[in-house]
Amino acid sequence: MKTQMFQRVLCLVLLLIVFNLSQASIKLPAIVGDNMILQRDVKVNIWGWATKGSEIQVNFNAKTYKTITDASGKWSTKLDATKAGGPYKMTIKGDGSDLTIHNILMGEVWICSGQSNMEYQLRAERFKAKYATEIANSTNDNIRQFSVEKAVSAEPLNDFISSGWKATNPTSTLDFSAIGYFFGLELYKQLNVPIGLIRSSWGGTKAEAWTSIEGLKEFPQFNTDINVLKDPVKLEQKRVDFRKNWKNWDNRLQKEDKGYVSGKAEWAGNIDENGWTVISEPDFVSKFGFTDKTGSFWFRKTIVLTEKMTKLDATIVLGRMDDADSTYFNGQWIGATDGYTIRKYTVPSKLLKVGENTIAVRIVNFSGRGGFFSEDKRNFKSGDKELIISGDWKFKSGAVIPPKPGEYNVQNLATSLYNGMVSPLLPFSIKGVVWYQGESNSDRSEEYKTLFPAMISDWRTKFNQGNFPFIFMQLAAFESNAKQDWPELREAQLMTLSKVPNTGMAVGIDIGEPKDIHPIYKKEAGSRLALAAMKVAYKDDKQVTSGPIYKSMKVVGEKVIITFDNLGSGLEAKNGELKQFTIADESKNFVAAHAEIVGNTVVVTTNGISKPIAVRYAYTSYPEGCNLYNKEGLPASPFRTDNWPGITTGKVNQTN
Repeated sequence: MKTQMFQRVLCLVLLLIVFNLSQASIKLPAIVGDNMILQRDVKVNIWGWATKGSEIQVNFNAKTYKTITDASGKWSTKLDATKAGGPYKMTIKGDGSDLTIHNILMGEVWICSGQSNMEYQLRAERFKAKYATEIANSTNDNIRQFSVEKAVSAEPLNDFISSGWKATNPTSTLDFSAIGYFFGLELYKQLNVPIGLIRSSWGGTKAEAWTSIEGLKEFPQFNTDINVLKDPVKLEQKRVDFRKNWKNWDNRLQKEDKGYVSGKAEWAGNIDENGWTVISEPDFVSKFGFTDKTGSFWFRKTIVLTEKMTKLDATIVLGRMDDADSTYFNGQWIGATDGYTIRKYTVPSKLLKVGENTIAVRIVNFSGRGGFFSEDKRNFKSGDKELIISGDWKFKSGAVIPPKPGEYNVQNLATSLYNGMVSPLLPFSIKGVVWYQGESNSDRSEEYKTLFPAMISDWRTKFNQGNFPFIFMQLAAFESNAKQDWPELREAQLMTLSKVPNTGMAVGIDIGEPKDIHPIYKKEAGSRLALAAMKVAYKDDKQVTSGPIYKSMKVVGEKVIITFDNLGSGLEAKNGELKQFTIADESKNFVAAHAEIVGNTVVVTTNGISKPIAVRYAYTSYPEGCNLYNKEGLPASPFRTDNWPGITTGKVNQTN
């Protein structure tokens, strides 16, 4: 599947590169078309291609604009600033063409970019279920999305492929970025003008891939990647080598998996289960003694069916898993999935029998954690009959081998996504960017402190529309195996907020999930991003748009007094006493601390430390129960007052 994706992307790039600009008739970029939303109150670029030397005439809002194509066949013109409203019609004539663009609105245009947490659509099973009411009530012609198809390129492209602008309704909204939709919805409620969302995102991607070659001139460590991207022969050889490594890994696993005999999944059918571990529920394999182990792991469950439950084809739901599963019912394969998607499989009636039936799941863990998401619901349904799958399962390791070699992801090579998915947007007039990314750079947080600001500066330079607002999401809580990486990446994001002008940050430390890197709380994330945008982009001083941000500390005897910006109407400890504060003396050993709100400060103390010198708050990957907010309900950003490298607080759940 991934190979097919690469071939599709490569074909797209080749098509765009060989696009014949000299042929007669006007060609418009994908983003200029029916139902588009243009940025209000500024001069707006409209552009395209035709035969060189052709006169092009654009008619819009009772005004006519004329221009001539240049030697390369490109033409462009600027429309006068127009207030929010519509719908408008635009005609473009010249070079034998007479085009009409319908249903244009003037409003606010935002690019929604980043990796998977921005890419995830409302059609994802968990999101679709949680936000069913919002989706059902989503019809609104004033909120529209333009989705950029995934594309990589060694050179900046002029255009990309897209299905065009779509307004929200219960069907189309499923294709919207979940965070992008809730961001746009909140902006619409606040501003009451049309909102245009340009989704240009790709899961699992790094910041350097979204940055131009000029933007990376101070980062020579990326030169090798850039050179490989520009050399088709080297690029393909890299992919061949990695595909070979993948195949070798798969073959080794199949050979060493004790659940397979002569190439058959023997552990899927009737077997002697003596020696299997009885577990109260399926979970990550680390819970059963296989922390950070990769390979294959088997889970088995016996369910009892009545005669009525065997008459029709049934559905079995087993929740999310990490990484890939193959699932069997009474020894017969019924489905396989790769990734965090909820497993939902059809069980043909011919496999069902009265009495005991066996479910067997083989999970392959490529790297990091592996297994079931224990909190998900599991059930079996046949017609109107439902059986909740609960109680004991059985578990056994099939094979433990080293982690699977990572695929050579061309989309993560420096400049590849800027060239393919940002460059074609540059002429389009925008209000700003909303960004959710950082997970894929979390192992290089020190570099991110300069790389992320450089990327923002690069986009502002390339778009040539001033220091437009750049709003980003701080990483949510997540139980990363690399305990220190995530708090340090959040710190890099916080530093970007303080040193890069016209930026805003939404805090998500309280809306993460311990086991899922894609937390379900997209509405809260989108709404908080919109609040940050209201402050930065629309200069809204009438409402509180951010939670508390660490300002300074003062040591007074055995106490450390912490002050904050963005207090709102005051600090608040949500659901009891403050949690997740730690304190250290000169030994640099952080221990759980007592913290309480005193006026507009937090006072931190602990028994046993008489001369404190540093405090940290929520400075772990998943700071469970962190609860410092302002009274407007916005969470405080994690922070530390020290700058000691390599010091971790560990997991702290409660105050002393």
